Amino acid sequence: MLRQERLSRLRESLSRISVEEARRKQKAGVKLIDIRDAEETAKGSPVGAVRISRSFLELQIENVAPDADTELMVLCASDARALFAADDLNRLGYSSVHWVDGGFQAWEAAGLPVEKHRQLSAAEKERYARHLSIPEVGAEGQALLLSKKVALVGAGGLGSPLAFYLAAAGIGTLGLIDSDRLERSNLQRQILHTDDRIGELKVSSAAKSLQAFNPDVALNLHEIRLNENNALEILADYDLVIDGSDNLATRYVVSDASTLLNIPMIYGAIFRFEGHVSAFWPNGPSGGPCYRCLFPEKLPASLTPSCSEVGVLGVLPGVIGTIMATEAIKILLGIGDPLIGRLLTYNALDCSFHDLEVPANPHCEQCQSNRDLPRMRAGL
Repeated sequence: MLRQERLSRLRESLSRISVEEARRKQKAGVKLIDIRDAEETAKGSPVGAVRISRSFLELQIENVAPDADTELMVLCASDARALFAADDLNRLGYSSVHWVDGGFQAWEAAGLPVEKHRQLSAAEKERYARHLSIPEVGAEGQALLLSKKVALVGAGGLGSPLAFYLAAAGIGTLGLIDSDRLERSNLQRQILHTDDRIGELKVSSAAKSLQAFNPDVALNLHEIRLNENNALEILADYDLVIDGSDNLATRYVVSDASTLLNIPMIYGAIFRFEGHVSAFWPNGPSGGPCYRCLFPEKLPASLTPSCSEVGVLGVLPGVIGTIMATEAIKILLGIGDPLIGRLLTYNALDCSFHDLEVPANPHCEQCQSNRDLPRMRAGL
């Protein structure tokens, strides 16, 4: 009786919205929180809803809504849990909380869009247990990573730590793009490869290492050099592309293709004792520059020597590559503050980092124009 009395009071005092209104608000950017348990949401959840089990709501809500003025909508199976949750959020200090009348049952009955999320197997729960303990990742985030496809341009110095750590993180599919063969001089820094594979294609050598490391990661091997004629076709199937190449021509191709396909690009470069990292997604949620905004002109080869010409500290790709992998995971999960619109520089000699602002160039010929796909196919 006490429970029913409290529910009656909450129905009168709290802000109620219908499922139709909740969907309209959600499309306008208001966060919808599905507080049902994992066993319930496994059968379906409102498209785009943030799933936080009721028992963890107070612990995790600040990861979703750090500002107490954030407008929130709370949904459960029907009403009761949403009412109690909305009341608790009000007590925490959130000033604009609505409970969704009828909950998920009403959402389904109204024919509103529903999505089903992949459930982790017992082996996956064991393998990624440390991710599952992080509120910003959790089971939902890990399932998301397992569904993602990431293209790695280059299976060498930067590509080595990138591939290992993305495979370790459980990225579902890795596309390895490289036409080079392994040389002994590569082994000073390219930890994907081994001495007995000298002369092999790097993508083939990399596949052996990655399959042994995490056999559940699917690998697409592209034994080809990325150029303006094949970039769109190759990269179109991926959710994110990481440029670990060692030449400007390829970087421009990756930038142009990723901009046209509207997929985020992670950029990294190394030179002797220094490294750079940035992220580009000019048509993404937060806008920002593309690679051409940072480097609008192609420099002559004499001014952009490769590692084979000027050398590189062997451990440097590990430092820069792991930062690049971190940025990729952040963007795929939609967490943190990615290096979009920023260039991170690192100097190994004095162990210094600098974070530089990179604004979008309003006159950029790539990201600020209406350049279309056929033009790129015709050549850059």
